[in-house]
Amino acid sequence: MKIIKKILLYTVLTAAALTFLYPFYWMVIASLSPAGDLGTLTFFPSKLTTESYSAVIDKIPIGRAFLNSIFVSGVVTAGVLIFGSLVGYALSRMDFRGRDTIFYIIIFTMTLPFQITLIPQYIIMVKLGWVDTYWALIVPYFLNAFSIIMFRQYFKGLPQDLIDAARIDGCNELEIIFRILWPSSIPAIITIGILTFMGSWNEVLWPLIVIRDEKLMTMPQLVTLFAVGGRAESQLGVKLAAATMLAAPIVVAYLFFQKYFIQSMASTGIKE
Repeated sequence: MKIIKKILLYTVLTAAALTFLYPFYWMVIASLSPAGDLGTLTFFPSKLTTESYSAVIDKIPIGRAFLNSIFVSGVVTAGVLIFGSLVGYALSRMDFRGRDTIFYIIIFTMTLPFQITLIPQYIIMVKLGWVDTYWALIVPYFLNAFSIIMFRQYFKGLPQDLIDAARIDGCNELEIIFRILWPSSIPAIITIGILTFMGSWNEVLWPLIVIRDEKLMTMPQLVTLFAVGGRAESQLGVKLAAATMLAAPIVVAYLFFQKYFIQSMASTGIKE
């Protein structure tokens, strides 16, 4: 019976995995297929071609958009890690009035849709003169409720003796965070980094609002305008090629760091 249960379990899991993977596989294969093969969901195309990718590169500045996305997502991720760890440390290890209230307010902000703050944030960008600048893409994302909560919970799980020993050795609070706690929190840092990078990389709505200069556009914004704005000329293969180029960096990053990601998600919980 145990063997039968295992077989059924692995059969169901395999079927579920294929269900999720096949659309992505078809997107990649279709982007490499001739136009005549796109009408059928074939597992293997009649031949492989890179014409769709060449068309994307010729029609839009995808290389510049890729560099913009790397820059914006990298700076946002670094900022979230730094500021999130600072706030998380204060909420986990420093004793001050209103600490728990602040923590619960941060949790509450996670329930608010992004669209609620969209107009006030845009007005602030206009007042600061940041429209059509990298500042508008980066600064609003520096403080992230999820990163604060993750760092708080991870730091609470580390022994207090580690911090006390660092203070005896003359470390100040910043040195404790970045020299003592960060090396002990690699899984949490990688998890927050991956999720932040993915979220920043895939963001479309905010860039569409604050960026109009094509030279400053990120990849998701440019690909979206390319697909729905008519520049793709209703060529499905070209649209799929652009989508594949957009998704590839995230997939590669996750494959490299999935070990730490799974480890952190399994070990980090909400605890008091």
